[in-house]
Amino acid sequence: MAEKLSPSPGGGITPLQQMLASGTGAILTSLFVTPLDVVKIRLQAQRTPFSKVLAAQSVPWGAQPATWKCFLYCNGLMDHLYVCQNGNGCTAWYKAPGHFTGTLDAFVKITRHEGIRSLWSGLPPTLVMAVPATVIYFTAYDQLRDYLHARMGSWSHSIPLLAGALARLGAVTVISPLELIRTKMQSQQLSYRELRVCIQSAVAQDGWLSLWRGWGPTVLRDVPFSALYWFNYELVRTWLSRQAWLDGATFMVSFASGAISGTVAAVLTLPFDVVKTQRQIELGDSEVHPVRASKPSSTWLLMQRIRAESGTRGLFAGFLPRVIKVAPACAIMISTYEFGKSFFQKLNQEQQLRGL
Repeated sequence: MAEKLSPSPGGGITPLQQMLASGTGAILTSLFVTPLDVVKIRLQAQRTPFSKVLAAQSVPWGAQPATWKCFLYCNGLMDHLYVCQNGNGCTAWYKAPGHFTGTLDAFVKITRHEGIRSLWSGLPPTLVMAVPATVIYFTAYDQLRDYLHARMGSWSHSIPLLAGALARLGAVTVISPLELIRTKMQSQQLSYRELRVCIQSAVAQDGWLSLWRGWGPTVLRDVPFSALYWFNYELVRTWLSRQAWLDGATFMVSFASGAISGTVAAVLTLPFDVVKTQRQIELGDSEVHPVRASKPSSTWLLMQRIRAESGTRGLFAGFLPRVIKVAPACAIMISTYEFGKSFFQKLNQEQQLRGL
């Protein structure tokens, strides 16, 4: 039975079709989860206005002195820093916080007074990074899993664990410089024509490795998360399929498996997420105001400092908001991805039959 439920090498679809399936999943996930984060940011801004207001009087590459604001955005699949200038760069993304008594009240009032489109005001900057990162990640996972399965000759629980870790490591390594460059473009108002100058200046000042600043904390959180996620996903999916006497996972089985495995991985890697959030804010400080930015401490020292200041509970801060976002994001993403793969498998089979 386990062999029937295990994915066959290649899966009957091409890498391009895997990329189309994962890209569609990333777009749908962003559409569903973005309103949650827009509401969260509005509620946070109501309690505490933007704390990162920096005087950027020594920003290089010809940028004009300005007041800067930055905040962290996460839709469950991808998180990144968003930088605004003079409070005007975020008008499409962020508006006045208003007065909300809770999450449901915020949803109702934003929809009533600003229109339902305001709930997706953070969608464009999300898609810029979330779609390519997700496409690379999911396609790499499937390719690595099938390769390891073919080499080992039999299905092993270590295959999704190893494939998930390696796929995430590769995706983070590819996306990290793009994320840093995007932050620079936002903070310094660089056009796409000036992108080459931006890269050359960064490399000239700090070397090529400077493009991977923030890579370490990202890897420490995302790689264990990915390994745990795929390991649990394959186990839960197989178990649920057996309980329902199915030969293969249905859409609902994939959805439930994604939610359960995403929740478990999110909880176990939460301390690394707390550290990564602080390091990303430090990185944003260094980009918008390089002179005043303090040198970031190591991940281990930062964890010790958080534990000393807030206790062990401090390392698990934001438990509920993270689970609320990650669980549905993982569920929507994986079920859409599996549905897309099934669609392309059937399409390829029909084309083969027509060819006969």
